[in-house]
Amino acid sequence: MILFQPSFNGSITSAQLFVIALFLFTIQHSNAQDIAPVVTATGQQTYCPGTPLNIVTDFNITDVDDTGAEAAYIQISSGYVNGEDIVSLNSVPGLTATWNATSATLTIKSTTPGAEIPYPTLRDAIKFNVIYNNMSANPSAGQRTFSISLGDANYLASTGHYYKFIAADGILWTNAKIAAENTTYYGLQGYLATLGSTDEAQLCGEQATGTGWIGGSDAEQEGVWKWMTGPEAGTIFWNGGANGSTPNFAFWNSGEPNNMGAEDYAHITAPGVGIPGSWNDLANAGSGGQYSPKGYIVEFGGMPGDPVLQISATTTIDVERLSETTPAQRCGDGAVTLQAVSTGGMVYWYNASTGGNLLATGSSFTTPSLSQTTTYYASAYSPGCITGPRRAVIATINTQPSLPNPDPVAPVCYGDPAQLTATVTSGTLNWYDAPTGGTLLGTGSPFTTSPLTAETIFYAEVVSTGCTATSREAVTVSVLALPVVTDEEIEFCEKTRTTINAGISGVTYEWSTGATTPSIEINAAGTYTVKVTNPAGCSAVKTITATTLPSADIVRVEVNSDVATVIMSDPEINHYVFSLDGNSYGDSNVFYNLNPGQHTVKVRSKNGCGSDSMTFYVYMIPKFFTPNGDNINDVFTIAGMSAYPQATINIFDRYGKIVAALNSRNRSWDGTFQGHKLPATDYWYIIKLTYDSEEIKGHFSLIR
Repeated sequence: MILFQPSFNGSITSAQLFVIALFLFTIQHSNAQDIAPVVTATGQQTYCPGTPLNIVTDFNITDVDDTGAEAAYIQISSGYVNGEDIVSLNSVPGLTATWNATSATLTIKSTTPGAEIPYPTLRDAIKFNVIYNNMSANPSAGQRTFSISLGDANYLASTGHYYKFIAADGILWTNAKIAAENTTYYGLQGYLATLGSTDEAQLCGEQATGTGWIGGSDAEQEGVWKWMTGPEAGTIFWNGGANGSTPNFAFWNSGEPNNMGAEDYAHITAPGVGIPGSWNDLANAGSGGQYSPKGYIVEFGGMPGDPVLQISATTTIDVERLSETTPAQRCGDGAVTLQAVSTGGMVYWYNASTGGNLLATGSSFTTPSLSQTTTYYASAYSPGCITGPRRAVIATINTQPSLPNPDPVAPVCYGDPAQLTATVTSGTLNWYDAPTGGTLLGTGSPFTTSPLTAETIFYAEVVSTGCTATSREAVTVSVLALPVVTDEEIEFCEKTRTTINAGISGVTYEWSTGATTPSIEINAAGTYTVKVTNPAGCSAVKTITATTLPSADIVRVEVNSDVATVIMSDPEINHYVFSLDGNSYGDSNVFYNLNPGQHTVKVRSKNGCGSDSMTFYVYMIPKFFTPNGDNINDVFTIAGMSAYPQATINIFDRYGKIVAALNSRNRSWDGTFQGHKLPATDYWYIIKLTYDSEEIKGHFSLIR
């Protein structure tokens, strides 16, 4: 093998480019007769945890012009789990091996520095003494791919390409691109790596021996990231910044790309910075500290004119694992079906955690009839793998609960709830409205039902550890009738007494007044209740609304000239009929065209609530008089005054001076004062019919 790896810091001068070209020309012609070896391997195996396994079932090297190689490289190129997987070489005389856990690579060399390893020795060492083991008691599932190569570049079977990290501290991205494109590997043209899959990203990131430039850039158009080298040159793999998207594959670190300081070139993140093996964007010269480029990743393969090589071969080892198990349970004796899923598809069922008997295979296992809880064991490994872990899967047999024992229930009164109780040995007590199915009404003991209006059957059920008793127990609740009562509304005359009655016999009574008799006497309006209870203890309440009717009560009689209006204490006049001076009764309380003198009005209640009467007088007080000698209205007087011997009338002028005083002996005034005619004007009067009566005041006009 001839590998050219130029390394430059900073920019490349024209003299250096000439040296490169000359060196490449020399290499091309000097290597024209060298024929690459052909490496073949077979092996598609399944790992048994705890048991080391050869990575190949067969291996061979064919080389027509060479008899040995300086080294062999065995790498877990995909599926590698750092901290679990390890590849080692059993003791072979003349050979030494080193394991790089970062790159997952085992390097085999001669114990004599610089000496080649004869192909037969190397072939037997790889075929019989290179082994895989997993250090975990419960290994991570998945397929491990082993790449066996005689060159030091990493081989990835999924792409058929080779990858190599070349250290070049501080190299510019643009110079790394040139250097990669001027590198060959067994005639394969190199270029800055273009990582289009998870396998490639892991191999060149987490498993690389160093971190450096890869072939992505958005220098042409900000935010449009393309692969700038190799067969994928021009392919867009990212649009936008840190919140952008990929049309195919990208593996940016968190918050990347962020384009801080014209960062237009993709670089694999240094260990310890964010997501292992992820990418970030840097400027052409990188940045300081952990963001300083330490080299570049060269990819070989896929370029036009590349030779077809077989210097690497691959094998696989599958590591199986149970991804999930599902226990099962049942009530009472019987079989249950357990479930398990294996990453390899096949599940093996055993009756012991180690050893024991293989009972069944497949993702489901139906047990024999069981009478008690039993543990079975599922494994992803066949009986031949005695060290394979097994996972316990439990078939739980729950005991069927005993039937509940409901207590008898006394009858309840119509509209009352019942309280149900029952005895259970274990579990939860449920109450239903049907012997099967139905509605769950409540749980526990006691349980209070809703108000009942008819005989009702309830059903008690017991549930324990997911198991239901074989049947439900019925409880019948009888409903007793209530005493029959009817509410009443009554009326009675005010200022009288009346009796109200419960209207039912054969019961006890409890009145709102505190009385306990069938009837009570009342003298006031209001709402009265009586609670009646029959011998069964069921009660009903009767409500009696009592309203009083007003009695006939005359407050006064208002007289206006020859019209009298009777005023009652009750404003509802239609409750009464009226009579004046012994005449027939009528509905009107107003009487017209009355003669002067004494009158008597009688009032009678239409509802029979009594009668009342009152005597009143009509006074014909003139509005004016004309003392002109025509014998018509010549004097001021009051008709009927003779009926009031104590009556007095004082007449005043506008200044309050008494100009006349009338009484039973002097009943009229002619309009003079001390023999002189007084002027025509208005005069005022004060009338008192008796010594104790109220004064009647008014005025009249003297007209001449």
